[in-house]
Amino acid sequence: MESLLHLTGDPAFWAACAVTLFAGFVKGVAGFAMPLIMISSFSAFLPPEQALAGLILPTLVTNVSQATRQGVAAAWDSVLAYRRFLIATLVMIVVSAQFVRVIPQAAFLMLLGLPITAFALAQISGRKLALRLEHRDRAEWIMGGIGGLYGGVSGVWGPPLIVYLLSIGAEKVETVRVQGVVFFLGALVLFGAHLQTGLMAGPNLWFSAALVLPAMAGQVFGQRVQDRMDQARFRRWTQGLLVLTGVNLVWRALML
Repeated sequence: MESLLHLTGDPAFWAACAVTLFAGFVKGVAGFAMPLIMISSFSAFLPPEQALAGLILPTLVTNVSQATRQGVAAAWDSVLAYRRFLIATLVMIVVSAQFVRVIPQAAFLMLLGLPITAFALAQISGRKLALRLEHRDRAEWIMGGIGGLYGGVSGVWGPPLIVYLLSIGAEKVETVRVQGVVFFLGALVLFGAHLQTGLMAGPNLWFSAALVLPAMAGQVFGQRVQDRMDQARFRRWTQGLLVLTGVNLVWRALML
């Protein structure tokens, strides 16, 4: 508690709260992009370890809320329906994490960011890039594996899921719920890993916990905006954010 009281006197803490509130709003509207907004912004005024720690608990809690918004039963149905994607993602996160010190992170971020940006721009331009439904099972394994492969070394495993959901034309409510399920399980793995490393302890743990409230507040407001969006408008939001996500990944690669 003393650590939290000390943090509240730091201008950087209130800046982090403001960033988290905005990131939560974006997540409430589109269902993703919160960790990328937080880590990109936090890195400008916080040490790298504190920046990473700060996003872990808000990400974990908001994804529980997002995944279960239509109830636990609906979330479980999504787990079963997308089980191939989930299995591939989580297995590859564990596997690729073992090579984090061997594989250049910049190369992985660039290889992820460029195709995601190209895909989203093609979608916005009106090109039809949907996956053929008879290949959906295979696509889940492949896209899930790609997401986990990148996730283990870069901490970013969401964009391939967004690309997949856009490709199969998943409707708005399903898209957001599935994102919540996949992101929650990934965040849970990340949280457990950093309990072991010691990153999520002491001041870092209090800092991350304190950011849960603004994250949730932003998410609630964003969900109200999302509820008023039709499918076409929601898709445009998702495509636009996917472009920004891809550009952000390329930028991070160039900065490493």
